[in-house]
Amino acid sequence: MRSSATTPPLVALRQARQHLLEFGQCPSGLLDERLARSWSRSMAAGLAPTGRAPGVEHASSGTLRHALASNPELLAHSRPVMEYLFEQVRHSQSVVVLADRRGMLMHTLGDPGFVGKAERVALTSGASWHEAHRGTNAIGTALAECTAVEVHGGEHFLERNSFLTCAASPILSATGELLGILDISGDYRQGHAHTLGLVSTAARMIENRLLAAACKRNIRLHLHRDPEGIGSVAEGIVAVSGDGWIVGANRAALAQLGLSASDVGATELERVVDVRLDDLLSHHQRRPQQPQAVRLPGGALLFAQVQMDPAAWPGTALASARGAVAAPEAAAPAQAVDALAQLDTGDARWRSAADKARRVVGKPIPVLIQGESGVGKEVFARALHASGPRRDGPFVAINCGAIPENLIEAELFGYVGGAFTGARKEGSAGRLREAHGGTLFLDEIGDMPLAMQTRLLRVLQERSVTPVGAGKSYTVDFALVSATHSQLMQAAEQGRFRQDLYYRINGLTVQLPALRERTDFLALTQQLLSSLATPTTGPSPCPGRPRSLQLAPDLLARLARYPWPGNLRQYASVLRTACAMLDDGEDTLRWDHLPDDLAQALAAQEQKEEHAHAGSGPTAWPTGPATADDDGPPPAPLNLRQLSHTAIDQALQSTRGNMSEAARRLGISRQTLYRKLKKTPG
Repeated sequence: MRSSATTPPLVALRQARQHLLEFGQCPSGLLDERLARSWSRSMAAGLAPTGRAPGVEHASSGTLRHALASNPELLAHSRPVMEYLFEQVRHSQSVVVLADRRGMLMHTLGDPGFVGKAERVALTSGASWHEAHRGTNAIGTALAECTAVEVHGGEHFLERNSFLTCAASPILSATGELLGILDISGDYRQGHAHTLGLVSTAARMIENRLLAAACKRNIRLHLHRDPEGIGSVAEGIVAVSGDGWIVGANRAALAQLGLSASDVGATELERVVDVRLDDLLSHHQRRPQQPQAVRLPGGALLFAQVQMDPAAWPGTALASARGAVAAPEAAAPAQAVDALAQLDTGDARWRSAADKARRVVGKPIPVLIQGESGVGKEVFARALHASGPRRDGPFVAINCGAIPENLIEAELFGYVGGAFTGARKEGSAGRLREAHGGTLFLDEIGDMPLAMQTRLLRVLQERSVTPVGAGKSYTVDFALVSATHSQLMQAAEQGRFRQDLYYRINGLTVQLPALRERTDFLALTQQLLSSLATPTTGPSPCPGRPRSLQLAPDLLARLARYPWPGNLRQYASVLRTACAMLDDGEDTLRWDHLPDDLAQALAAQEQKEEHAHAGSGPTAWPTGPATADDDGPPPAPLNLRQLSHTAIDQALQSTRGNMSEAARRLGISRQTLYRKLKKTPG
């Protein structure tokens, strides 16, 4: 394995292989440690070095399409780099390969003269090169070791692959998550000592592109020990939140700052450099093209340059977020925030889904939204429509599970007058034609009858609709967004949903998290309360329309621990009902404003938790809804920051300092809880 040592002599490889076969372990001293570990893993997977190739199933075209649809950002940012990389190794009897995090090959570029040899060992899209399937190889071993490796000739565990030399490097996300593998494989006689360095550099280029895309709403610091190094592939890049926490970094930045991937999300920038973020931003506003010197705790000097997306920090929004940076004398006009961004309250999974969907809006790629009932799939779809070029066109929503089966055909496709008993004399255009020029949203598409699935598939293929009883077809043009709470892939495998329709509607799948899984409960609550206080349509449920609404701190903390089986739909309904129970002039929701069924459910949950923690001491949580006999006046209205501090304090008291349990009850990650504790006064 030439990534760390010279290639072992052929004799040593043969001796080590024989020893492994006879005694079940590699002898010490003959092989590189990583190669020895890989051979042992291959042996444990039941692979044999010689003989026929193992029967590894090649992914079906549908499975491959699903893998491609699940990795749109990785593919989009890797392809240009792969094309550049291939130009560097063209005519060298090799192939450039991109694999996903499971080792499945997703995209390849190869010399025509070598492609045939590569295909004979399944070095093609859809094949798995996980170690468990192909033994020691650069792709699978880079996955297992999460580091760049080169496997040359006889170092491959399977002898049939010994004609290859392969160099591979992992591709990591801004938070250190393994996304995939970039690889160059070729004829071992054409191997070059610089191939591993070349593929590693290309992987870093992809990582930097992915980081910039994933953290475009954050402040980014580009770092290098030389100011001229900023902008090069060797630069460090750190993504920083508006309140100064490191939320993303590439490998160069982690090395420069002496951090590990686990420190991302749990480290303040001011802990690792001697300059406050406010000062960096102020310098950037005065001299945006001039890097600023920063010093590390050990005394080393780096140069940092700020970059930020104007759409994420329009006008003076940054100054208000930080409270310390003066606005420029002639700020550029603020760019409009799209409808998806207006729904974003900070949950990373929701934001990831929005960022993915935003990339395909306006393109002929259908979107499939998955998630439990009540998570806001239609709200998300409407925001996606409003964020794209068809925003001025119609948004037509159809609940496929709510229309009677005997009416769904006429509802979707329309009909001519007199087509059936009860048909209107003038006929009907149908919902599909109504969506022309806009977006068609098919909610709960998994509940659509199979016969209608066949007709819908034909419409999507031909882009034309034939109404019931008509002999004429009408052209339709709409963006397609579908949603389901069921597992369509499983339904397709069981014959309950057409597989060809599944792949037609599944251009990009996004998963919306359940409310109990979200990390933005406080911000989401504030957004819901604000919408109740100042509704954009219809009357306010709040008497006297208070300018702001608050939740009593103890109630907020309890609501954050509730599992919410109905998700956002249920929570919004509860807040709306509680708001209607307010007296004139009141702006704080308390226990006595809750519906009885929820108050009872919360009390039952409290008793269950007390029983589970019996013997652990008194709890700081109230045992039930507040009553008029409670000691003291109701708590005064608090702002969101104070509510957050109070909820955290009560959660820690009730769990007797158990950080993991407190974070679970609050609906946030443990790293987020540590961050908030550092900022909590007292």
